[in-house]
Amino acid sequence: MRALIAAATGLALAIALVVTVGAVGSPAGRTSPEPLLTTVPSHP
Repeated sequence: MRALIAAATGLALAIALVVTVGAVGSPAGRTSPEPLLTTVPSHP
């Protein structure tokens, strides 16, 4: 029974954390206009 209560408490805390982060939103900022390089450029 204690394990069930502990699991329910942990789940409730995890859901509360997700809801809180969702309500606050992502931090304001800018993204770089330059695209990220995903491959190594070829050498001349």
